[in-house]
Amino acid sequence: MIINLQIKENKIKEEKGFILPVLLITGVMIVLMIIAISSATVTNKNVSVKGNHRVNAQLAADAGLDYGMNQMNTVPDWTGTGGEITLMDDVAQKIKTTYQVVVTDGSDSTKKTLTVTARTYFPSTNATPTATRKYDLDIKAVTSGVGITSVVTGVGGLLLNSNSKITGGDVVVNGTITVNNNAQIGLSSTPEANAVNIRVAHTNCPSPADATYPRVCANGENGEPITVGTTGYIYANVQATNQTNGSRMFNPGLIPNQTVPPTTLPDYDRDAQKAAVVTTIAPTDSTVACGNNQTKTWPANLKITGNITMGNNCTINLSGNVWITGNLTFGNNSKMIVPSSAGTTTPVIMVDGSEGLVIGNNGTTQANSSGTGVYFIAYWSNSSCSPDCTSLVGTDLKNSQDQVRINLENNGSAPGSILYARWSRVRVSNNGAIGAVAGQSIELGNNAVINFTSSVPGSSNLKTTWVKRGYMRVYN
Repeated sequence: MIINLQIKENKIKEEKGFILPVLLITGVMIVLMIIAISSATVTNKNVSVKGNHRVNAQLAADAGLDYGMNQMNTVPDWTGTGGEITLMDDVAQKIKTTYQVVVTDGSDSTKKTLTVTARTYFPSTNATPTATRKYDLDIKAVTSGVGITSVVTGVGGLLLNSNSKITGGDVVVNGTITVNNNAQIGLSSTPEANAVNIRVAHTNCPSPADATYPRVCANGENGEPITVGTTGYIYANVQATNQTNGSRMFNPGLIPNQTVPPTTLPDYDRDAQKAAVVTTIAPTDSTVACGNNQTKTWPANLKITGNITMGNNCTINLSGNVWITGNLTFGNNSKMIVPSSAGTTTPVIMVDGSEGLVIGNNGTTQANSSGTGVYFIAYWSNSSCSPDCTSLVGTDLKNSQDQVRINLENNGSAPGSILYARWSRVRVSNNGAIGAVAGQSIELGNNAVINFTSSVPGSSNLKTTWVKRGYMRVYN
């Protein structure tokens, strides 16, 4: 009995000796677990905070990239922000984000790099960022739209007949285009990438004309703006309001479902040239009258009060602008020369007469070594305001647009020169060279093959847009 009690007592003592270490070990493990959990919580919080800072820096970088692209396409020659721009400054959260954009020129003028550096500051008063994101965005200038144009017409439109051809220069028409009798625009051999651009606004309604003329025709009103006969061809990039028939249009031909806005015909400061007149002379005065086989030099800022007819083999050297209140007619083999001293400054000859300008019988203009020809502007119109009309609408415009007031005929030639009938028609009816031509209407016929070498002043509506090429994060 005594032995059993002793054994039980010893067993109790052994159990007490075992529980204590277990308690100690358990306590230590609990403490370690608490420490580990607390440490993990702190670490997770730090990671979360840093992650939040990085996210904010990324958002700032995205904002900087968007801002940079917008500035490149709206501000000429933009070079960057010049420093940090604050995107966010949260007083309650004590956090601030910024971005900075630097523009670097590329290997040529069409390439640039936007370097965007975005930063997060916490607290916002810190001078050192807690997170940074940096990106290089490669961009390229892409040019689109109708380029410098060599044929621009108003509502009277463009008419090609009798084997006439336009083989160079873009064509912009407010009214209509008619191509008949083996006439064509563009060349079948020209690659699509270099194709002539044709833009037609279909702005010749209503028909018959009333006080609202001209306006853009509604879909289905007054037919379609481009008509190509069975023997006509167009090899061009063609866009035209209300045009659905792309027959006989190639390379690439008609681009469907396009709306082309009307084009403003070239403007010129007529009043300024009139005010600048220094010398006023009658057409019979020996200073300006040029008979057979004579050579004359017309002074700059000249006004001639009447009609001028150049004699056979007459040569006129131009010194500058001329205002002719009557008509100007070239004689057989007569010549008008732009001197080398003019450089790229084009002399302007304003012709106000009811017959306008006639260049024929091998008459010609001679451009200088810079390729500068003469800019002829005929101002007559069938209106009481003629020749000083500043605008023309309604029946006055309708009754003026098809009246020929510039006529290039019988092997007349105007290389490098610009022919512009402000309210009337230009007619070209031979193979003579032309720099460019503009008018309310233009008519080409009788084998006229025109490879235009100049552009109508103010005719460029090219648009350059910077687009993304590549996007790379910078780690430094």
